[in-house]
Amino acid sequence: MTTTGAERRPAAVPAARVAPARLALAGRGARVLAIVAVTLVPAGIAGLVRTALRGRAAGRRYLYRRTAVLLMRLGPTFIKAGQVLGTRRDVLPAELCDELSVLQDSVAPLNRAETRRAFAEAYGTQPLGGRFAHVDRRPVASGSVASVYRGALASGDQVAIKLRRPGIDRVMRQDLALMRAGAGLAARLPVFRGVPVTDVVDNMCAAVLGQLDFGREADSLTRLRDNLAPVPRVWVPQVHQAESRPRCIVMEFIPDLDVGAAARCPLAMRKRFAVSALTAIYQMLFVDGFVHCDMHPGNLYFTRQGQVVVLDAGFSVQLTERLRRLFAEFFMNMSTGRGRRCAEIVIESSAGVRDDADLEGFIVRMADLVERSHGLPAKEFSLIAFATEMFDLQRRFGIHAAPELIFPLLSLLVIEGTIRELDPEIDFQETAKPVLNRGLFGAR
Repeated sequence: MTTTGAERRPAAVPAARVAPARLALAGRGARVLAIVAVTLVPAGIAGLVRTALRGRAAGRRYLYRRTAVLLMRLGPTFIKAGQVLGTRRDVLPAELCDELSVLQDSVAPLNRAETRRAFAEAYGTQPLGGRFAHVDRRPVASGSVASVYRGALASGDQVAIKLRRPGIDRVMRQDLALMRAGAGLAARLPVFRGVPVTDVVDNMCAAVLGQLDFGREADSLTRLRDNLAPVPRVWVPQVHQAESRPRCIVMEFIPDLDVGAAARCPLAMRKRFAVSALTAIYQMLFVDGFVHCDMHPGNLYFTRQGQVVVLDAGFSVQLTERLRRLFAEFFMNMSTGRGRRCAEIVIESSAGVRDDADLEGFIVRMADLVERSHGLPAKEFSLIAFATEMFDLQRRFGIHAAPELIFPLLSLLVIEGTIRELDPEIDFQETAKPVLNRGLFGAR
């Protein structure tokens, strides 16, 4: 069937409908600029003073801390964006990434009126009594995107109800539009020449928007539950798809989750926790290629019964088969000290190189990094230190890392501190080898 030019043109949007959206975006932009000015102008002056008195490094650290404060003041979208950007050690200074990675949501829980509105947006006019035997309207957890409530289904099953905040979709889309516009302007500045500013921001925006898609998150939780079933002592809550909606996820309620539970467990159990959690990450990375990229302590719990609980799959990434194999091959070669092949894999999997890239120089320095790391005792090896130096080499020699690999690598970097607290002597590379063998040579 053919279409005429007139048929192909989209219908005109009435000006009366467009104007309020533009006005709202302009108003939000003005508020953002005001907060930026009020925060960064004094910070810039104070930073210059610190630089003069204490040196350039002290001034730089101060400005990075104030940048994190600025994002907190700008609100939930900018906090989420900062958390994602904090993973991009391939393009941002490591000290700035350290400040961004510890950003925390600081949003008040929904009040009763907001809770009623959120349930109405999720379920419409349907009475909740026909679907739930009970819902406690006091949230058990709250973040920038959603609040979580405890309830019970008519069947008696205890459930957690993750409910999206009313209006958060509109606010986040406005803020992300402003970020994209700012990235477009920044990309034209000489200081950012050779840095993929728009690509970094586009990928960051996609990661933040993905956390608003509860239908996708419900599917991701179900997929993770199936994928991690072979890993001993790992528990992903079951999703109740029939009761879930685009604005609401209903899942199995897991009682008595406590971030401090692991510290009170015997050493032998803590060591088992460490192996199970690390094996789960390796299973995602090397075998399944479907990776939960946000394994901070608020999404990873340890129970007194010896189980590792994984929550909140809103930030998950699917690796292509090619990238999954390259990722697994990189770690296999890293664990056996084959540095030159590791360098070649980084180049093969990159998003591109600068015109002035020095590939042979990168290979030599990367091979040296792998060989030095391979020779370290297990308790002295640090993934964060390794990744920071690797990304520094990529920046220096003109290689742009693919974001499809950066975000999955984040899952390892985020969890390293937790794993080390559980078992300071765990060998990350030895623990990886059996999973790598399955991912590269075994049936999956």
